[in-house]
Amino acid sequence: MCFLRRPGASAGWIWWRMLRQVIHRGLQSFFYKLGLFVSRHPVFFLTVPAVLTIIFGFSLLSRFQPDTDLESLVAPSHSLAKIERSLASSLFSLDQSKSQLYSDLHTPGRYGRVILLSKPGGNILHQADVILQIHRAVLEMKANAGNSVSSCHECRHRQKSLSVMITSFTYLIEGKDGRRSFIGHQLGGVMEVPNSKDQRVKSARAIQITYYLQTYGSVTQDLIGEKWESEFCKLMHKMQLDHQDLQLYSLASFSLWKDFHQTSLLARGKILVSLMLILLTATLSSSMKDCLRSKPFLGLLGVLTICISSVTAAGIFFITDGKYNSTLLGIPFFAMGHGTKGVFELLSGWRRTRENLPFKDRVADAYSDVMVSYTMTSSLYFIAFGMGASPFTNIEAVKVFCQNMCVSILLNYFYIFSFFGSCLVFAGQLEQNRYHSVFCCKIPSAEYLDRKPVWFQTMMNDGHQHTSHHETNPYQHHFIQHFLREHYNEWITNIYVKPFVVILYLIYASFSFMGCLQINDGANIINLLASESPSVSYALIQQKYFSNYSPVIGFYIYEPLEYWNGTVQEDLKTLSQGFNTVSWIEQYYQYLRVGNISATNKSDFISILQSSFLKKPEFQHFKNDIIFSKAGDENNIIASRLYLVARTSENTQREAVELLEKLRPLSLIQSIKFIVFNPTFVFMDHYGLSVTMPVLISGFGILLVLILTFFLVIHPLGNFWLILSVTSIELGVLGLMTLWNVDMDCISILCLIYTLNFAIDHCAPLLYTFVLATEHTRTQCIKNSLQEHGTAILQNVSSFLIGLVPLLFVPSNLTFTLFKCLLLAGSCTLLHCFVILPVFLTFFPPSKKHHKKKKRAKRKEREEIECIEIQENPDHVTAV
Repeated sequence: MCFLRRPGASAGWIWWRMLRQVIHRGLQSFFYKLGLFVSRHPVFFLTVPAVLTIIFGFSLLSRFQPDTDLESLVAPSHSLAKIERSLASSLFSLDQSKSQLYSDLHTPGRYGRVILLSKPGGNILHQADVILQIHRAVLEMKANAGNSVSSCHECRHRQKSLSVMITSFTYLIEGKDGRRSFIGHQLGGVMEVPNSKDQRVKSARAIQITYYLQTYGSVTQDLIGEKWESEFCKLMHKMQLDHQDLQLYSLASFSLWKDFHQTSLLARGKILVSLMLILLTATLSSSMKDCLRSKPFLGLLGVLTICISSVTAAGIFFITDGKYNSTLLGIPFFAMGHGTKGVFELLSGWRRTRENLPFKDRVADAYSDVMVSYTMTSSLYFIAFGMGASPFTNIEAVKVFCQNMCVSILLNYFYIFSFFGSCLVFAGQLEQNRYHSVFCCKIPSAEYLDRKPVWFQTMMNDGHQHTSHHETNPYQHHFIQHFLREHYNEWITNIYVKPFVVILYLIYASFSFMGCLQINDGANIINLLASESPSVSYALIQQKYFSNYSPVIGFYIYEPLEYWNGTVQEDLKTLSQGFNTVSWIEQYYQYLRVGNISATNKSDFISILQSSFLKKPEFQHFKNDIIFSKAGDENNIIASRLYLVARTSENTQREAVELLEKLRPLSLIQSIKFIVFNPTFVFMDHYGLSVTMPVLISGFGILLVLILTFFLVIHPLGNFWLILSVTSIELGVLGLMTLWNVDMDCISILCLIYTLNFAIDHCAPLLYTFVLATEHTRTQCIKNSLQEHGTAILQNVSSFLIGLVPLLFVPSNLTFTLFKCLLLAGSCTLLHCFVILPVFLTFFPPSKKHHKKKKRAKRKEREEIECIEIQENPDHVTAV
């Protein structure tokens, strides 16, 4: 191996160049030997993957189990909201809270909810009899489970409050027992009396009622509760048929999980259709008119290779006690997008080999040519999704998906060089022996074909009429290759086309930047549910009619406080300012003022509270909101709670997050130590940071690897251009998906991680071939790069995009998000590979001028050598 020192080049540069070439040639030599080994033992490499798939495929069928805990999947695993819930639950037990109107402050548990909506222009308050009839039917409903019977007797005390609420026209109602409750968040589509100081209600279009069940934490009671919820949903459906003048929207605790899992059931048939489309596209794109060199079955077998590797990966997942969830629907598409790229590249590599070589050597040459690049991109896939599966990821669904994707990438890589490599060996043997690529019969001689009809000649034509059998480049007659070479390459590098491409990229960058400034977090769980499910219908109606008030927020004071102190009272008023409050503190202060009672010290305050205030029937329910402790003869209040309801606009969820972010810092600087909690906070707490962290970590990991290998690849500019291209594609997908109303939820984040790798998968071979090219001009270099890798890129991206089409017909928000993100990923990658990069690479480095100088120098050197030989051997001029 000889390295000529370039003028002005330092010794360090020469050593780096030597090291890069040694590494590259060492890898090529390794994969050449691997290709030879596979070609010499094709049956072994065909059998082992098949046996593994059969073994793990049976485990897939026998150990399949869905994950029923939706909160643990999509809510941030580590958040302050979960700590606050634990603290609230330890202070105020769940059993006590079940006797309260606002009893869902810790966790909803088992429940049934219904929204009753009147017709447009109607007033739900005028239909009291119908509402009470439905209410009584729910209270009398029973669910049988073996010898156990469950009914909603825990909710019977609410009938009085409900009757008062229907006949009253203020948000703050008072029951027959004197208990006062705020119902603003239970009335929807409200019209208030103008200039009313006490917020008197003129009319309302909807009312929301919630029924809670007490399951006591036992498995049996939980099963009974689940049965009751099922009966509740059936009852609401029956009531809807009986009362056509009302619209009923019901929801139970299991509805969210059921509608989340429903996506998988709805998508099963569409995924099979998608697989058929990919098989058809791969088969057609691998075909040629030449019946000898056409490889339709290799395209089909390549897709089947990815399928069986995915089945094996799923079997390993379930053997390791994994549980299925609907977010894993994306894995077949992710694995297919990467795996088929390796299939088409190997197929292209095979067709670039010399036909006069034995088929085993041709397989080895194809491995040497393709597997270096495919190994690099597979490694980056593994690094990116490995980072996503790290402890830094705070969303369990993302972590589980990334873990499965890592296993799928490893198995994809193994199955490509083993199973598909064996198929390539057998196909090469058939080609060498001149067998038909479809019918597997011997191709007849030219003389025999000349005596046959035209249709027979067309089917059995191996190209001998136009080219020789030992053609140096038999791949050039492939229809995609022909189109790129004869038409597209000349058009895209035309000087008149380049300005329009630059303008197109500026438009692309502008829209991408505009979208990146409008990113929304996807904490709304309906983004993951079936779009026509009861949960989504309920959530949309709730958002439309019940957005004036936030959910009930628990305000927990978890340390002893001097409630009798005037300063403390002012601080509590300041903290609750702007909220509608239901609080024992306010009621107690008003009770003292009305009775003209003085309680300015601790003993009087607590004595009157226990002996008088909490004895009154209308205030007895506040006993569960105060925790007393007794030290000797002295009583203390060690903790208490009150309820807050905030006035909000249409975007209740966003304002609830902002409210949480404002109240939490106050608990650190105020003398009053408190926490605020509602079950929805578990899903919203720092969701934006939790969900974006995986893509940031994955992007950083890939960037770090590319920088560290900057001087270990054949040309540093290859990595530089790759970083720019991937960044452009990633920001483009991020911005455009935002403009397409896609929020940053766990599905879109997984798609962004995949986009990083998908872009590298397709741009890397094109860029490295360009920077290493030795043609005279950049234009010619990019033409050769497109001619060498354009076919595989176009085959893979077209198969990938066509396979996404059936997802459009799955009625699920999850699959809509998956379709939009993957469509943008494929389209932006295709745009860069075939439009943006071919033009921009003709403007910027690397320069190809030094290749001209090098060739001129070599020619001049040859001429000098010839002259010297002539002078020294004047008698043998003719020989020289």
